[in-house]
Amino acid sequence: MKSLTKSLTLGPLPKLSGNIRLPGSKSLSNRYLLLAALSEGTTILHELLDSDDIRAMKAALVALGVGIRESDNGRTVEVEGIGSRGFQVPGTVLNLGNAGTAMRPLAAALCASHGEFVLDGVQRMRERPIGDLVDGLRPVLATGASISYLGAEGFPPLRIQARGLRGGRTWIKGNTSSQFLTGLLMAAPLSPEPLEIEVEGDLISKPYVDITVRLMERFGVSVGRDGYRLFSVMPSPYRSPGAISVEADASSASYFLAFGALGGPVRVEGCGADSVQGDAAFADVLEKMGAVVERGPDWISCRAAPDGKLRALDIDMVDMPDAAMTLATLALFAEGPTRIAGIGSWRVKETERMVAVRDQLRKVGATVEEGPDWLRITPPPRIRSATIETYDDHRMAMAFSLVGAAAKTVIQDPDCTSKTFPSYFDALARLSGADREGGM
Repeated sequence: MKSLTKSLTLGPLPKLSGNIRLPGSKSLSNRYLLLAALSEGTTILHELLDSDDIRAMKAALVALGVGIRESDNGRTVEVEGIGSRGFQVPGTVLNLGNAGTAMRPLAAALCASHGEFVLDGVQRMRERPIGDLVDGLRPVLATGASISYLGAEGFPPLRIQARGLRGGRTWIKGNTSSQFLTGLLMAAPLSPEPLEIEVEGDLISKPYVDITVRLMERFGVSVGRDGYRLFSVMPSPYRSPGAISVEADASSASYFLAFGALGGPVRVEGCGADSVQGDAAFADVLEKMGAVVERGPDWISCRAAPDGKLRALDIDMVDMPDAAMTLATLALFAEGPTRIAGIGSWRVKETERMVAVRDQLRKVGATVEEGPDWLRITPPPRIRSATIETYDDHRMAMAFSLVGAAAKTVIQDPDCTSKTFPSYFDALARLSGADREGGM
């Protein structure tokens, strides 16, 4: 539950250095929860992220009849899979908050079950498109099944009259959200017949699809593929692999590594060179900017370049849209303009991030040009103090905390980070040697 903290004042912060162990990955945590729920057997998940999005998925699964037992303050979760029984509580109304990693895959999985289900969320979720997923599901629904919109066409809430899947071939657009393809893939083995999914257009956020495929394989299901154009899945039961330790969140690592690039060294632990997450490659972006990066199997360290300078980049971040927000604020410290392309998906995230990032960067003095899927950021001669609006978007709060490295910065609604990293500002305070109470 979010606290009532209205704002937090940062900075100017000292150069950060030290080690930090990150919480579990949001993307991995919600995928593991759903796969464990759909599996035969019991799965124990260690180091599961404890945040709003994960709680939304757990609450939905419990409402659907899945047995979940927690320990260690929610960081260890035992999931009793439903296997071939399917979800047992038809007629359930599920409120998934603003958790896209719960809404999209769960909608597809419910179509493979039987009964009537309603999926809803907060107002912003009702503004986030889901039509491409629904269009992809409808051709493979069993006879008598249907999906209908209870509000605006193409958006939640959804009513699902589930009769199972029938297999066959379907299509999904790739340029809005990779979560749509993830949902179809995770539901596909529950069909009694083989299911093929063809991706129309260019697929964004490809590393997140790779995560989905790798995790499905860990639960005993193989995915055939022709690059990122065609995926084929045979009917196959998910089987629990037993105990799993959830890798730390690479998107969360990006903020601390960026602080490291301004001073450091900062070492993040829990994900590294062996990471399955695409955002771990943000360390490569920092190297291109001139920062000094070192890696181990499960850690990454970053410190400023010997001359203290950061190079500006012209870079496509289509595979790392979340970490691209970190780059947008780090661009304030670069020498020259930075152009970030491939970020059209920002427009359908927790807020309209293209507009939000643009407007807040301008507040601190940057010159920002905007295109359909790109921003060009020219840093100011001096970063100005400002009050940053976060729009109830966790990544706005965390990304713009970087501004506090140069100027007094007021973060509005800092507790919006509870979506994925409730203790973010406490962790930042520890690295800076400051006391969060009343500011840092």
